[in-house]
Amino acid sequence: MSSHFQFVDDHCDTFPVKWLCQILEVSRSGFYRWRASAPARAARAHSDQELAARIRTIHADSDGTYGAPRVTAELRDAGIEVNHKRVERVMREHRIVGVHLRKPVRTLSPPRMRPRFRT
Repeated sequence: MSSHFQFVDDHCDTFPVKWLCQILEVSRSGFYRWRASAPARAARAHSDQELAARIRTIHADSDGTYGAPRVTAELRDAGIEVNHKRVERVMREHRIVGVHLRKPVRTLSPPRMRPRFRT
């Protein structure tokens, strides 16, 4: 949807916004709301970049073992109020992954051959 709004924004000096929105089947009010929220999106992207830098530091200090829950706890201990969902999203977007501890695979012994019935 935002690509539609971006297209309207790119061409609004050439064509009326009303026509562009009708052709792309988006609402004008949605376009203007998207345009008004651009500074907020830019500020959020900037703060996400700063948060990603802090997360990388914490992740590197733990030798790459900390995942989102422990990184969130470290950030909160440092006095940064942050939601675990935001930390998970930023880590996912920047491909920061903690160590996954998995239980070893347990294989069962192969089934024994049953004797066939004699006829």
